[in-house]
Amino acid sequence: MTHQPPVLPGHRIGIVGGGQLGRMLSLVASEIGYDVAVLDPDPESPAGRVADEHLCAPYDDESALTWLKTHCQAVTTEFENVPADVLEQLSSQCIVSPSAAAVSIAQDRIQEKTFLQRHGLQTAPFSAISQPSQIAAAWHALGGGEAILKTARMGYDGKGQSLCGTQDEVDQAFRAMGEVPCVLEERVAIETEVSIVLARSQDGQVACYPAAENVHTRGILDYTIVPARINPSMADKAQVLAVKLAHAMDYVGVLAVEFFITKTGDVLINEIAPRPHNSGHFTQDAADTCQFEQQLRALCQLPLGSTQLRSAAVMVNLMGDLWGVSGEPDWLVILRDEQAKLHLYGKKVPKAGRKMGHFTYLAEDVEIALDKALALKQALSEHSGR
Repeated sequence: MTHQPPVLPGHRIGIVGGGQLGRMLSLVASEIGYDVAVLDPDPESPAGRVADEHLCAPYDDESALTWLKTHCQAVTTEFENVPADVLEQLSSQCIVSPSAAAVSIAQDRIQEKTFLQRHGLQTAPFSAISQPSQIAAAWHALGGGEAILKTARMGYDGKGQSLCGTQDEVDQAFRAMGEVPCVLEERVAIETEVSIVLARSQDGQVACYPAAENVHTRGILDYTIVPARINPSMADKAQVLAVKLAHAMDYVGVLAVEFFITKTGDVLINEIAPRPHNSGHFTQDAADTCQFEQQLRALCQLPLGSTQLRSAAVMVNLMGDLWGVSGEPDWLVILRDEQAKLHLYGKKVPKAGRKMGHFTYLAEDVEIALDKALALKQALSEHSGR
């Protein structure tokens, strides 16, 4: 990558994607002094509603892409399923990070896991399946134990996945998924799930946040505990592996790497996300520099900020289920506690399993933060008629 001069405040940045990650990046960029243009086809997109310009069009719309190339000095994406050729096209006239090549690795689980193994980064054992005739060999290659069939593309938050205990169940799941390319992954015995969120600059400098411990419910992140309650050597190993991956990808921007720590002490990479990440939301309130400012700094070729943790923190996702039959939850439950920080995403329609916001609880001790956060979560649920 050739050296680019910094894009300073007063210029315009573009964001492809208009979800909550784009919204939070837009707000940070605006505070620092940038204009923001968002490309998203949803007229009510969370990011589009706060940006200076909302290009309400498909991601591959030629006129919208021409506008971005003409009016933005730098462009990023807030989710990994933007067509890679869109990012490649934008890069012809403006800075784009992360690159199309880096994003494309994370768009396909087969490509992602193959890339990881090629660079000596351990994953759970897996086999690729693109047609029914490959199922038997894939099943036996994993030893015939429990396995998870995952679609190679588009699956997230537990979607596009099926737990299988027999070869027949793999057959059934593959058919149910439309016989699209998949990976069959051994179900490893997991002790803890953690993530490392880092930022990497154009010149290869890396700034890592502390390891975050993640707890999922029905395949969706429920809450994140920071610092992770794991052996420091495990946290250090995860960080080393995440940095190695960022360098291997020649990555520029914020990268999240999700890990399984197994009961046998292995540290396995589960997935990568080429963008700010749900498990990094704690940085908004608990770190010197939040992940969205880091994304902006890396994109605009500015020095990376400090990732120092100011306090222990627990981030709790607020799902659409909370709205239930009673409507808007009672936010005073959270707002009365001065150590709790509420963030809502401006989404109009709550749905079960939809991330509508989050809150972060800050404390000097991680166990105190966890107890207080879970108590607030329970109280909010009770006051919301759930």
